[in-house]
Amino acid sequence: MKNRIVNQISALYLGDEVQMHNGVASCINQKYAVNKLTVQFDRVLGNGEADPKHHGGLDRVLHHFPREHYGQYRRWDMMSSFKDAPAMGENISTVGLNESQVNIGDIIQIGDVTLQVTQPRSPCFKLNLQFGHPEFALAMQKSKMCGWFYRVLSEGDIANDDAIYLVDRLSDISIAHAMKIYFLPEFDAKQYQQLLQCPGLAQSWVDSLTRRISNQSIEDWQMRLYGRAE
Repeated sequence: MKNRIVNQISALYLGDEVQMHNGVASCINQKYAVNKLTVQFDRVLGNGEADPKHHGGLDRVLHHFPREHYGQYRRWDMMSSFKDAPAMGENISTVGLNESQVNIGDIIQIGDVTLQVTQPRSPCFKLNLQFGHPEFALAMQKSKMCGWFYRVLSEGDIANDDAIYLVDRLSDISIAHAMKIYFLPEFDAKQYQQLLQCPGLAQSWVDSLTRRISNQSIEDWQMRLYGRAE
């Protein structure tokens, strides 16, 4: 299991220019291909987020998204026009590594950088605007084709074509399984507790699951999935 090559980088992206996109500030369309990412504990140099409250932070320094998912979303007619990587705003693109193969808490080595998998991408209404479909975020939530985030355990550089090594596996809950638990349509404290036990789970998810258990209810997802009603 340890130090096993699981995949290889296909492409790397970054960008920090903020633009208004359908009336919403976003960096999602400003990513461009690079040969190297310089990764620090709290950021990728040259990479930025328009909404640091809901994006970025120590638990979401790098976004990894499987390239082949674009084709599936196109086949589902979830895009109003052709879009491909890095239209999700990803930093790392690969082919052949998906949400069922990556677990919460996985320790990953890429180039000089040691990373830990923290959470799936939690889709929001900005994806509806990005892809021109009013239920794109909901489709991602249901399909679990969401990508995932990393926190940085050691700084350094990631280069195009670097191998991706699985150094250690700390939980048995995959990204896909975490999505299933987190977005269950009905409250389930037992499964929330199971997810909470995963080492490395992002603090925002820990806080959210803890609130649900305390309140015995699920928060309203309408604003996240659809934005403000006109």
